[in-house]
Amino acid sequence: MNLHNLTPAEGSVKSDKRIARGQGSGHGGTSTRGHKGAKSRSGYSKKIGFEGGQMPLQRRVPKFGFKNINRVEYKGINLDIIQSLVEKKNLTDITLDVLRDNGLVSRNELVKILGRGELKAKVNISAHKFSGSAKAMIEGQGGNCSEI
Repeated sequence: MNLHNLTPAEGSVKSDKRIARGQGSGHGGTSTRGHKGAKSRSGYSKKIGFEGGQMPLQRRVPKFGFKNINRVEYKGINLDIIQSLVEKKNLTDITLDVLRDNGLVSRNELVKILGRGELKAKVNISAHKFSGSAKAMIEGQGGNCSEI
């Protein structure tokens, strides 16, 4: 060990320069904030979307259309998917729990059964909604549709 190998203990020396602690610190005067302007003031925080006084993009872009805040979103599941599920798992009753366990819907999703594809098995299905064609095909095969 020589003098040129000596280093202070870990964490004992602060590497940060002390800002706004007088001219002797090298960071006195404007304290690295520049001259004037909003960023030089205490308490400054940039608002989200602020573009220096220029009209922000959110306000420049034209708005159109209508968003219904009361819209109810359903996850659509077609009969061909249900048919393949019935063939793989040999099921007669399909509930939300069965659909969740097989990864078709997530926990809080509402489910609507749609009529694409063919259903060849007699199946009892419980879901939040059914399309007209899906209901007709399920009942045509002797199955039962029950809305939750």
